[in-house]
Amino acid sequence: MTTDNSPATEDDLPEQLRIRREKRASLIERGIEPYPVAVARTKSLKEVREKYTSLDVDVATGDIESLTGRIIFKRDTGKLCFATLREGDGTELQAMLSLDKVGEDQLDAWKSDIDLGDMVSVTGEIITSKRGELSILANSWALASKSLRPLPNDHKPMSEETRVRMRYVDLIVRPEARVAARMRPTVMRSLRETFNSESFIEVETPMLQVMHGGATARPFKTFSNAYDMDLYMRIAPELFLKRCVVGGIERVFEINRNFRNEGADSSHSPEFAMVESYMAYGDWRSIADVTRSLIQNAAMAVAGSHVVTHHDGRQADLGGTWKEISLYDAISEGVGEQVTALTSIDELKKHATKLGMKIDPKWVTGKLAEEIFEHVAQDKLVAPTFVMGYPVDTSPLVRAHRQTPGVVEKWDLYVDGFELATGYSELIDPVIQRERLIEQAQLGAKGDLEAMQVDEDFLRAMEFGMPPMGGMGMGVDRLLMALTGLGIRETILFPLVKPEAD
Repeated sequence: MTTDNSPATEDDLPEQLRIRREKRASLIERGIEPYPVAVARTKSLKEVREKYTSLDVDVATGDIESLTGRIIFKRDTGKLCFATLREGDGTELQAMLSLDKVGEDQLDAWKSDIDLGDMVSVTGEIITSKRGELSILANSWALASKSLRPLPNDHKPMSEETRVRMRYVDLIVRPEARVAARMRPTVMRSLRETFNSESFIEVETPMLQVMHGGATARPFKTFSNAYDMDLYMRIAPELFLKRCVVGGIERVFEINRNFRNEGADSSHSPEFAMVESYMAYGDWRSIADVTRSLIQNAAMAVAGSHVVTHHDGRQADLGGTWKEISLYDAISEGVGEQVTALTSIDELKKHATKLGMKIDPKWVTGKLAEEIFEHVAQDKLVAPTFVMGYPVDTSPLVRAHRQTPGVVEKWDLYVDGFELATGYSELIDPVIQRERLIEQAQLGAKGDLEAMQVDEDFLRAMEFGMPPMGGMGMGVDRLLMALTGLGIRETILFPLVKPEAD
């Protein structure tokens, strides 16, 4: 008896590669195509599983099918061979090859030519084995694609870095990767359905922009040969979506990619997916309701409940109405003294120093307040929580708070200790907006690489009249983090990684 269920280790990988390439050459020499244009396939493994759900032990259905899959287990005996076929969604089915059904030549070829990882087509009768295992009893088989590399060893799981770098292998061997990859389109569909139910219109806005804006973030810069000018990769679609609202698309949203030339960690990626929307005649409260519906409906779509189960087994309840706290109340509680938007930067620096924080001299007062908040309160915000009322000097596109001086009508939504979404009562006064953008430009001139620029075309659009509105932005990758408990690199199918060292 021989077995081929022990994939190669790194030490013997070169030998495995040599052997498999020799097998490929042998197949070609014998007139067998290792990479055919097409193979027989009448049903998916999932369809077979769904059709034959209640067969007794040792039953022959009489139904002949052609099935395909990747071989992830193989056991060869004298007159009977067993293999497990797996298709892309993880569905598996046993294949059985017997001497009396396929003949000696085909059985010997199966034993010698086929390795773990190969993709095959098997034609035969759907049966249950003597152990009750749903199977296909082959009368013929064909190679669909020869794998020249062995699959990773089950006893030595791939590291996170390897999983990210070789996501294609990760999808083959790890169920969690397949679930995460298939969850994203479900979430995307749910987001669109929720927006459609609220009469929002989906649009597409430029990813290459003459100037960056819509968020305080460092952009990626590129150059257009056709236009002989510098361009920026989009950091946010906000200014273009607001132009849509001016033009009469009063409820608008976009789901697309943004790019920010910043650090990468467990919750940040230089390239990420974002949903952003604006609702005319709404405000930060009404857009918070929309955001909650988006998240809760996404949870229902993937889990059938507002309570989701994370990859580590922990449950998170995203249902009901969510807690609200004041940013400055949270800071005050964290430092043990009353802090408001009018607290001086010198006082904030004293608090930050006591907390052992490193202070960037370029930080304005509001930025320092936000950093203190993140230091003392962010990690505690596990259940969905709206943090209300942010400083005006870090929110140049947001309307001033109706009662509280120095604060704007902005919230950030925190879940599991990270920021999931943000929402505003949008600033619609073009005169004040110009003043805010000029202040940003002055910060940029002093070396703030995240500061916005003065976008004259956007200001011109505002001067035609922009209705009162609420707006929100939410990272799709972070929404998947909230639903799964995974880090951002596990929710992005192909995150950016550095090239492998030679």
